[in-house]
Amino acid sequence: MTMPVVIRVPYGGGIGAVEHHSESPEAYFAHTAGLRVITPSNPNDAYWMIQQAIKSNDPVMFFEPKRRYWQKGPVNLDEPPMGAHQARVLIEGSQVTIATYGPMTAVALQAAEIAASEGTSIEVIDLRSLSPIDFDTVINSVKKTGRLIVASEASTFVSISSEIAARVAEKAFYHLEAPVLRVGGFDVPYPAAKLEEVFLPDADRILEAVDRVLSY
Repeated sequence: MTMPVVIRVPYGGGIGAVEHHSESPEAYFAHTAGLRVITPSNPNDAYWMIQQAIKSNDPVMFFEPKRRYWQKGPVNLDEPPMGAHQARVLIEGSQVTIATYGPMTAVALQAAEIAASEGTSIEVIDLRSLSPIDFDTVINSVKKTGRLIVASEASTFVSISSEIAARVAEKAFYHLEAPVLRVGGFDVPYPAAKLEEVFLPDADRILEAVDRVLSY
């Protein structure tokens, strides 16, 4: 049985909207068996992944980070795209892995750049797909770095981050040199307007987590 349908879902904060316009509900849909959930973090992925979603025979929730709508970047029309459900290693590193997706990818890259200037080597993974999740790429990275931080805008309670942390604990426990840490929104109703600046994770909160995992 096939069900080729794509539903585009603007999500996430960063635009100073009123209440109920900036939540990150991706975990609701990832919990539904058979439903594919993908989210681009840059213009190139947005261009290719929407086409891959349209060609899919499965129902696809295409989550679009609202604060990236104005982001400009190159789109490679010559090379075939990687699979929509494959994670991508954006920066290779040796000390800490950061797995992230959607709007937080740019924030994680910013944190990795700051950390590099201070002598810390961070590997950044853009998950791209939240159902299914490319756990192999994450686990292979953790086997190399020994430390994992999962970053998202969503609350960490019963989240995509929770599932990744649990799966890594199951599959790569003896490779971990520190507990898996999650950086995300607070477990409170999403605040409106300027208050979201306190709610949303930033590079500083990711770097605090980096310091914690390196302290073990």
